Amino acid sequence: MSQRQVLQVFEQYQKSRMQFVQTVAELASRPQNIETLQNAGVMSLLRPLLLDVVPTIQQTAALALGRLASYNDDLAEAVVKGEILPQLVYSLAEQNRFYKKAAAFVLRAVAKHSPQLAQAVVDCGALDALVVSLEDFDPGVKEAAAWALDYIACHNGELSQAVVDAGAVPLLVLCIQEPELAVKRIAASALNDIAKHSPELAQTVVDAGAIAHLAQMILNPDAKLKRQVFSALSQISKHSVDLAEMVVEAEVFPAVLTSLKDPDEHVRKNATTLIREIAKHTPELSQMIVNAGGVAAVIDYLGDSRGNVRLSGIMMLGYVAAHSENLAMAVIVSKGVPQLAICLAEETEDHIRSATAWALGQIGRHSPEHARAVAMANVLPRLLAFYMDAQSSDDLQAKAKKALKSILQKCTYVPALEPLLHEAPSNILKHVICQFSKVLLHDSKARRLFVTSGGLKKVQEIKAEPGSLLQEYINSINNCFPEEIVRYYSPGYSETLLEQLEKYQPI
Repeated sequence: MSQRQVLQVFEQYQKSRMQFVQTVAELASRPQNIETLQNAGVMSLLRPLLLDVVPTIQQTAALALGRLASYNDDLAEAVVKGEILPQLVYSLAEQNRFYKKAAAFVLRAVAKHSPQLAQAVVDCGALDALVVSLEDFDPGVKEAAAWALDYIACHNGELSQAVVDAGAVPLLVLCIQEPELAVKRIAASALNDIAKHSPELAQTVVDAGAIAHLAQMILNPDAKLKRQVFSALSQISKHSVDLAEMVVEAEVFPAVLTSLKDPDEHVRKNATTLIREIAKHTPELSQMIVNAGGVAAVIDYLGDSRGNVRLSGIMMLGYVAAHSENLAMAVIVSKGVPQLAICLAEETEDHIRSATAWALGQIGRHSPEHARAVAMANVLPRLLAFYMDAQSSDDLQAKAKKALKSILQKCTYVPALEPLLHEAPSNILKHVICQFSKVLLHDSKARRLFVTSGGLKKVQEIKAEPGSLLQEYINSINNCFPEEIVRYYSPGYSETLLEQLEKYQPI
């Protein structure tokens, strides 16, 4: 056999290996092929090809493994059990940029499924190699490494702390300053996932100078980048007053309000979330948002949105209103109550209804004037309906009940109280009766209306426990009217009159 023929055998072997990994990588990109590949033992066949002498075969084998591991946690578990990770970590430090990207892709694909699999990636020493890769000259390697670190950090505080301890944060802050959009996006996402777990981790991100660089990108034209920027700033702001103030000091207002009109739904939602996280902390921060036009802008946003994207805006109005009478009045003056009433009527998800009920309660609980503004939007019957509906979630029932009680305890607007008199159960009714007892004492017009509308008759029909609060309130109402009128509207009075008629002897 000639030398050429011998070499042809090796060439054929190399071609076959190449064809095999390319075909497997292609097949692994389609979910319907995964189970068949798994049953055929593809993992054990790919593993030796990670050490192949041909770089392209190595890279394609890693790509195929990454696609398989990304599909489900069983396949990711198989990568871990097959002791493939240490080889990938070694290659991250030693190989060319194409292989580094493929290796980081596999680490990310394994880490994304669960804290346990992410911990397996950490345990094999991947963090140091990934952090070094953040300094690589190739933007694609930086992106792949940041992505893997993000998927590790997103699970919990312990894994995030491990990423921090490996020195990733300062390098991620450098990555958000890179010219490549893809690197900026994933670095911002990684900082977001590190900051979200605890005030200490958020402080680490802040100490690395992230806020100023993130704030500069608020008006970047790229929607995907803005989503991550707003999300990261929200995760930093949510933990404490100090962190929220640092975000505000980076002059995110009024620029953030511009993004409430962004064409991208997720940008709008994340911008609203940032405003909410700042507003919740103190009256001063809420007042700053009001002064910047933030309340009016969020109310407009609610009018242009539907579904889950409304949630942050609804809660933001509730947080602002909760701080003080004046701030609640700012929400009322900006026409916030009618917009929340629309949300309450339009939304079908119980968690959105719960948040809306809570926000309305925060607005109406301050004074009779606040309660009147809420009551005039005709939300009380709807809140009562949610509370009494057995199909409502426990949270919606609780929020609707609490909102009703807090609004009713301040409400003196008789037209809104009247319908509840005929529909409310006794635990709500006592608050309605209490308010009537306060109003009727000083208002002769209201007393007349109360009689002609059937209110007094309804009160006489209520069966209250002797000595109960409800009975006391009923007595207070009865004391506002002449005794004969009360008797006239009491149950059984017509029978008493008929009895008297029967006994009556005309002269």
